[in-house]
Amino acid sequence: MSETRILVVEDEPTIARAVADRLAAEGFAVETAADGPSAVERARAFEPHLVVLDVMLPGFDGLEVCRRVQAERPVPVLMLTARDDETDLLVGLGVGADDYVTKPFSMRELVARIRAVLRRVERPAVEAVGQGPMRAGAVEVDPRARRVRRDGREVHLTPTEFDLLACLFRNRGAVLTRAVLLEQVWDWADASGTRVVDSHVKALRRKLGQELIRTVHGVGYSLEAAR
Repeated sequence: MSETRILVVEDEPTIARAVADRLAAEGFAVETAADGPSAVERARAFEPHLVVLDVMLPGFDGLEVCRRVQAERPVPVLMLTARDDETDLLVGLGVGADDYVTKPFSMRELVARIRAVLRRVERPAVEAVGQGPMRAGAVEVDPRARRVRRDGREVHLTPTEFDLLACLFRNRGAVLTRAVLLEQVWDWADASGTRVVDSHVKALRRKLGQELIRTVHGVGYSLEAAR
């Protein structure tokens, strides 16, 4: 784990230091930034494997940091937010965040979420072996190349969005509960994060069309365009 680099972007010095110290104790290489512009610069120089990113920052906010960092180099982003609002979460997920933790949070929860995101990033290369392209309607998913196209045009997805879509494709015809999706995509052992599933589904619908994923009320989601 010593080779795994994490950039912590947080403008409150006490929180930044506590998070950095805990992650260093867990064996990660850690650097910090305290505002939007320096976060983008540090991400460019440090090339982190994951960014822990506060939403509220001086200079420009974490949403803009996420946009700029993702535009230069795809990297998993875990957002820290003091606002437990669906609109804010959707915006964060829409600009490329993979997961979020709402303040106040425990260090144990934060480390668990970070490790889960990193496992998801490392896992796809193994899972994709032997998997050819999959198609549903106008959407095509290529697991080995981790590319998605709609009507022949490539669509940019975050790593978590891709994993969620690929999971639905692999299980087409089945209705997957939120708990199952949390376990298979997020590596969560409990069903406490149903909102993050719903938010990612909304992001996929916005990028790929509302008709692709069907909501089965009270149960979960299913891939709709199976032809």
